[in-house]
Amino acid sequence: MSEHLYPSFTLLLVDDELPWLRSLSMALEGPGGITNTRTCSDSRQVLPLLAGGGIGLVLLDLTMPHISGEELLGRIVEEYPDVAVIVLSGMNQVETAVNCMRHGAFDYLVKTMGEERIVDTVRRAIRMQELLRENRAMRNRFLSDTLEHAEAFAEIVTGSKAMRSIFQYIEAVARSSQPILITGESGVGKELVARAVHRLSRPDEPMVSVNVAGLDDSVFADTLFGHKKGAFTGADEPRSGMIERAGDGTLFLDEIGDLAPASQVKLLRLLQEEEFYPLGSDTPKQMRARIVVATHRNLAEKQAEGSFRKDLFYRLRAHHLHIPPLRERKEDLSLLLDHFLAEVSASLGRKKPAYPRELLTLLAAYDFPGNLRELKGMVHDAVSTHSGGTLSMESFLRAMGLSGDQAITRRQETAAENPFAACERLPTMTEALDLLVSEALRRASNNQTLAARMIGISQPAMSKRMRR
Repeated sequence: MSEHLYPSFTLLLVDDELPWLRSLSMALEGPGGITNTRTCSDSRQVLPLLAGGGIGLVLLDLTMPHISGEELLGRIVEEYPDVAVIVLSGMNQVETAVNCMRHGAFDYLVKTMGEERIVDTVRRAIRMQELLRENRAMRNRFLSDTLEHAEAFAEIVTGSKAMRSIFQYIEAVARSSQPILITGESGVGKELVARAVHRLSRPDEPMVSVNVAGLDDSVFADTLFGHKKGAFTGADEPRSGMIERAGDGTLFLDEIGDLAPASQVKLLRLLQEEEFYPLGSDTPKQMRARIVVATHRNLAEKQAEGSFRKDLFYRLRAHHLHIPPLRERKEDLSLLLDHFLAEVSASLGRKKPAYPRELLTLLAAYDFPGNLRELKGMVHDAVSTHSGGTLSMESFLRAMGLSGDQAITRRQETAAENPFAACERLPTMTEALDLLVSEALRRASNNQTLAARMIGISQPAMSKRMRR
């Protein structure tokens, strides 16, 4: 398993005292989980190292021989404005701190503050640098309208401009360490998007998926954190949790909107501290995995009503991907129909059937409340019952509730509105029928057979109506 460096850019630690450099490196790598560091004990080497590229943050000692920290700060801010600088000093001098901040330092820290304060400040600077880099990457991708790694999205069948914009956003944020929240209705393909994120960010590491819906708090904790032997009755052997199994890869938590309140507290603490305790253990373990979560729930509404923690909601939506429903990407219907026909036919050991032109018109007039999952189910049913020739539309019509008098009657009985209720003058029967036929023909792209099925009349009756 390859070692995953965090963050994606290098931190340069500059101090002429070698013991302090070693201590700082250990503090960042241990409790901080910050492994992408490089040390420099000679201030004359700082600018040449920055010229080599790849450095995003400098931790700079203030008092050094050869070139002072204050002089280096000015040079770095002027020559490398995309690099953040945290100044470290052995003395707590307010005037010096103010001058450093005024000249562009991200923060000024006193070495005696303690490791925890220093690590927290470094983490905050890393997050800021990641966001700045992501914003630049997004701007460049949107302006050039390019995808650098189109192969990562091969699993997602689409020609939609909206989906392409989402892919560009994913490419920009994939390397970030922050959580990604994926929202969208059931059946839109949120897990496919999560897998694309994983392929772009940590392809050589494992991706572990957990559906958290219905897990009570104790099961959730054991599933994620694992346990030691004897942690509870029945814990006869130690077991590693999903976080540990994900390692340096991706932990995908599906249906996060259904997470129990007590479990929300545990997840929030995990995201804040980036460490966890297996059940029965008092020794923390570092979380190295990237967290990706998904839900079909509206988390903004849930946190407003008090069933989802506000602080957790904002932690999770550091990067937010909303996948549009199929009814908003009808341009994908032809691609998806061909894809599902080929996939289902192969799984059933059959030849991919041809389909009538009217089928795409029928699908385009339908809202697909179940999205891609519903379309695939329709295709599976149609291919399963297909006996030869052109694919029949009957199973699609049945699934949509457009086939048979009983289905039509049931739909009419459950109609939520009366279209004539707001009319000052009721239309005559002839006028109402003309309007109904005209709308059906519009939705069916002037296909009389399909329009007749939509309004529950026969093809001869439609033809007769048209002649009149």
